Amino acid sequence: MSSLFGNVLKAHQWIYENSHGAIGHKLLFGNPTLLLRTVGRKTGQERTNALTYAKDGKNYLVTASNGGSPRPPGWLANVKARPECVIQIGTSRIPVTATAIYPNNPDYARRFQLADKVNKGRYTQYQTMTSRPIAVVVLTPR
Repeated sequence: MSSLFGNVLKAHQWIYENSHGAIGHKLLFGNPTLLLRTVGRKTGQERTNALTYAKDGKNYLVTASNGGSPRPPGWLANVKARPECVIQIGTSRIPVTATAIYPNNPDYARRFQLADKVNKGRYTQYQTMTSRPIAVVVLTPR
């Protein structure tokens, strides 16, 4: 990910967080964005990531693409270690349980396609850039 794009993403997340969700839900590229609030598996500190999401019934879907990097994003290991987390959509906070799914899951292809459509095909592009399977993380409201 270029440093300019990375800085734009950081600014977007800062605006979303500091407006308490009033601004940021659909700021960047028009993609619906949530804030995923996890607890660091090593530090025990709250971590927040702004992520594009798709809906699948009552569930929310995010992808652990990390821009096609060979390494998954740090938040993926955090939700695997502690699946109970909170998402924020606009000004609403929703307790969820996170479950990472991979291509061997029968719902993976359908859910990946839902997320990819919302992100205008970028996840398919990212998958071509890495040999690791990109996880789809299902966020189920508790």
